[in-house]
Amino acid sequence: MNFLLTAMIIILLFVIAWQYFSMRKTNRQLYDIHDKLTHIIEQETTEKVSMHTNQHAVQQLLIQVNRLLNYNQKVIAGSVKTKESLTKMLSNMSHDMKTPLTVILGYVEKLKQDDKMSKEEQREIVVRLHEKTLSVISLMNHFFDLAKLESGDIDFPMSRLSINEICRENVLEFYHLSQSKGLQVEVDIPEQDYFILGNKIALNQILSNLISNAIRYGGDGGIFGLTIREEGENIAIDVWDYGKGIAEVDFNRVFERLYTLDDARNPEFQGSGLGLSITKRLTGAMKGEIKLSSKPYEKTVFTCIFNRITY
Repeated sequence: MNFLLTAMIIILLFVIAWQYFSMRKTNRQLYDIHDKLTHIIEQETTEKVSMHTNQHAVQQLLIQVNRLLNYNQKVIAGSVKTKESLTKMLSNMSHDMKTPLTVILGYVEKLKQDDKMSKEEQREIVVRLHEKTLSVISLMNHFFDLAKLESGDIDFPMSRLSINEICRENVLEFYHLSQSKGLQVEVDIPEQDYFILGNKIALNQILSNLISNAIRYGGDGGIFGLTIREEGENIAIDVWDYGKGIAEVDFNRVFERLYTLDDARNPEFQGSGLGLSITKRLTGAMKGEIKLSSKPYEKTVFTCIFNRITY
């Protein structure tokens, strides 16, 4: 009996000692995790917490801590990128608005100070004032459109749309502009009607941006075109030109906010750098995608692909 009692006491003491040392080890590991987290936070590093342990609870804790660190680092990286993008946007917006506003102010001062100006000269200045004012309004509208899209603060009702009809309407909108620039227009729109589920205002803006870009930047090729075609179970809209094109290294960048080609700051190229960014977001909002392929002075194609519906 005494032997049994002694054995039980020894076993209990062993269990208590094992629990004590195990708890001390766990506490030491938790303090190590605390110290490493403190270092990562204070030094703002991208390290992860690594530790050799055979305790399942501590292993699971490390997994979740590292997941949280990874998520936090992605959030920080996204925040930095957004901040840099917004800074660039504001800088370029300021630049793009300063120029037409300075011109507007110059015209106004000329009208105000020169009382001997002829009616014809006054009329010419008023026309230029109107054009510059419209360019400022267009720039501001692009800016607010993009801000609404990125914040999700925009009404986006979807309905059944005829791709054929909307494409015809948009080509006709730019017909006189293309003719005035001496451009040939080539349109390939099938007789068969194709339908998608989308937003008509958004689709009009997408096509307007792509066609105006083809005329503005690809006009030196002497032609621009629009093609509707089937791509598997989807419908593709190609807007293309034979102009100077876009270098392959810039394929992804053209869809970034305020990215412009080198000559986009010239008076002939008054792009805001927001059009293609808006186009990509509008296409995505309609569950579509946009692609670019370009061989300078051979063919540059922006392709929008949407899900085809048959009802």
